[in-house]
Amino acid sequence: MNKIIGILGMQGAIAEHQEILIQIPHIKTRIVKTAKDLDCIDELILPGGESTAIGKLLDYFSLKEILQQKIISGLPVFGTCAGLILLAKNIENETNTHLATMDITVKRNGYGSQLDSFSTNLLIPTIDKNMPIPLVFIRAPYITKTDKDVQILATLDNKIIAARQKNMLVTAFHPELTNDLRFHQYFLSMI
Repeated sequence: MNKIIGILGMQGAIAEHQEILIQIPHIKTRIVKTAKDLDCIDELILPGGESTAIGKLLDYFSLKEILQQKIISGLPVFGTCAGLILLAKNIENETNTHLATMDITVKRNGYGSQLDSFSTNLLIPTIDKNMPIPLVFIRAPYITKTDKDVQILATLDNKIIAARQKNMLVTAFHPELTNDLRFHQYFLSMI
């Protein structure tokens, strides 16, 4: 049976997520731009990009409240980089949030500017106990606080870079910018 994975199509690494997902058997993708698109998917990816711009577009296209309700009702969602910020209930030094469905506090651009972008490899036992996973950080945020219901999946330099809470998965890095399918496969296994 095929699963239809939506990718929020407002701004960011949309094509890159699509290229990863088409390599996985029984997966179809759909770009989500309207409330009607949300009714046609099994899971949703919030791609990396610019969280403030994506947040404004969610408001402009009247998707914010509908998407919040879908996530609260159990729609599996995977936020990468900017997507992590969109899902966070708290953003350090900011009063405004976006979807605010995950019990985390994040620091935007926690690893610095575009010039501070980097890649590394890390063993993340929840995803793979044997082989390190390539991680790409671009103006990356990180999680500074979590609620007790949040499962921390990975840390780097004592900073939380991957977490899960119920139907929500987030990473500070961009798994879609590697050839590694394991984080996407983990997300797909969540339902």
